Amino acid sequence: MSILGRVADLLQAKTQKLLDRLEDPNETLDLSYEKMISGLQETKQHLAEVVTEQKVLERQIQSAQQEADQAQENARLALQSSREDLARAALSQRQAALEKVDTLGKARANIAAQADKLIGYQRTLEDRIEQFRTQKEVMKSSYAAAQAQVKVTESITGVGDHLSHVGDAMRRAEDKVSGMQAKADAMSDLMQAGVLKDPLDHRTSVERELQNLRSNSNVDAELEKLKAELGKA
Repeated sequence: MSILGRVADLLQAKTQKLLDRLEDPNETLDLSYEKMISGLQETKQHLAEVVTEQKVLERQIQSAQQEADQAQENARLALQSSREDLARAALSQRQAALEKVDTLGKARANIAAQADKLIGYQRTLEDRIEQFRTQKEVMKSSYAAAQAQVKVTESITGVGDHLSHVGDAMRRAEDKVSGMQAKADAMSDLMQAGVLKDPLDHRTSVERELQNLRSNSNVDAELEKLKAELGKA
């Protein structure tokens, strides 16, 4: 694979990951639902147009049938008046009107079949939309619950961004406390060793050692005294 091909694959992978982060399932489900609703509205509009055309044909059929009936009455009247030529012309007019009724009737039957198909499609689409709406609400609720659980878990474990800085602050504080304790112990040892001196204490190291000895002797004496009193008791 060429370098350009590898770069293209890498860019495609990065783009896909970015789109996955940006894609909100709730928005995707709502958009799909809106598209289904839009499709249903278009179906209803087509159905209305077909039904309208069907009504127009029905009116035309009714008008042609009235024309045929009127032509028959005209032919009867012409024969009663001994006008066979007029009767023949009226009957020809009636025949043309009946042919028109037949043609319009066939067109109406085709349009009625289309209307029935559209009605069936509309009902099926409405059922699917209702099922999708129910599934959509269930999935959105499940996603919201899972999202809340993830956020809570991230907050508890410090995996997320909310408490990650808390763990870092705690570690820095522990390091400072440990360093300060070590420094305090070191300074205490240095003071006891006489390396560090109290500026208000003007005694020499020998005087301080003698004072420590006297303090220890006093403690030992008090201890022996308490032991003797306990022994007498």
